[in-house]
Amino acid sequence: MPTWLLIVTAVLLAYAIWRVGIAMVRSFSSGPGGASIDRGPEEPEDVEDLDVYLVCGECGTELKVARLGELQVPRHCGERMQVVRRGPGP
Repeated sequence: MPTWLLIVTAVLLAYAIWRVGIAMVRSFSSGPGGASIDRGPEEPEDVEDLDVYLVCGECGTELKVARLGELQVPRHCGERMQVVRRGPGP
């Protein structure tokens, strides 16, 4: 086999390995679904008009949700609170 063909094959193989490596590094820097990690936190949404409550199933404690950002359901009485949406009152 000619020497020039071995050199061309080695260069092409090295380029292919380099491209796969770059693609893998880029995939590590993005979140689920390809979303970029560099995004800042989203602005909280005003949901006071929607009558959304967090309710404890054990003791009945209720928390009214006025602004909703990244929802993290708290615990009360050792259990996760339930998200309840109520319709407008009479």
